[in-house]
Amino acid sequence: MALNQKEFDLLASLAESEGRLTQRELAEKTGCALGTVNRILRQAEENGLVRDGRITPAGETALEPYRVRRAVFIAAGFGSRMVPITFNTPKPLVRVHGIRIIDRLIDACLEAGIQEIVIVRGYLAEQFDQLKYKYPMITFLENPVYNEANNISSAMVARYLLSNAYVFEADLLIHNPKIIRKYHYTSDFLAIKKDRTDDWCFTVRDGIITEEKVGGTDCWQMVGISYWNGEDGRKLSQDIAEVYASPGGKERYWEQVPLVYRKEHYAVRVRPCLEEDIVEIDTFRELKEIDKTYDV
Repeated sequence: MALNQKEFDLLASLAESEGRLTQRELAEKTGCALGTVNRILRQAEENGLVRDGRITPAGETALEPYRVRRAVFIAAGFGSRMVPITFNTPKPLVRVHGIRIIDRLIDACLEAGIQEIVIVRGYLAEQFDQLKYKYPMITFLENPVYNEANNISSAMVARYLLSNAYVFEADLLIHNPKIIRKYHYTSDFLAIKKDRTDDWCFTVRDGIITEEKVGGTDCWQMVGISYWNGEDGRKLSQDIAEVYASPGGKERYWEQVPLVYRKEHYAVRVRPCLEEDIVEIDTFRELKEIDKTYDV
């Protein structure tokens, strides 16, 4: 059965919880009024989706079309702003406090029940083989033109795998693995609300991303983690190829396809997260500030 947004939020909250949730706890998790939760919960119980404050097998079946099928990691680049550490190590494999950056992201996916892990690699590709010892489920895709094109070239390699999928920049230091969820209702981008930023950011109206730009006020700073539902993932497979083949297409960032060059095809929502949830380490100086063992 198809779920509306509020029904999905309630069932997903129950599915991701470790036990029974009260109506007040559900209201806090879903952002719905207590009366709305009461009404939706009562209807879900009538439909056999919930019983005694817990999701039923029928409820889990109703959530199945919204389950994340895979995680795709864009990990082919050189990481020039992280030199000298990236002269010999791809940025996602750099260790922070003894743990590779990409490991924390993969662990968060596995914790959310996402078992299909795809990594698009290019620079020093063979070094990623070491991940297989810890994560034998990984599939590698090769980007042969990573040094000739922007990251849209990695999206080209993985374009048929983007339905019901997370897409990760593979160099993000995650602190809150709970931001990676087992179920998603719609396509979205993680972002942090900002009064002002000089970084890549979004203009948002009614929860929908209307513009991507560099720098802004009263905006949402982009985090390099997005989710694409089945329909949007199928559209991306064609739109990425068309933009890549267009004049100047190889110089684009992959997310500019749905957010800029083909944005009329999509309604991508923003999903809020916090500063403390995740950090992008852009430079070697920032790495040294986070991990003092590099400051020698």
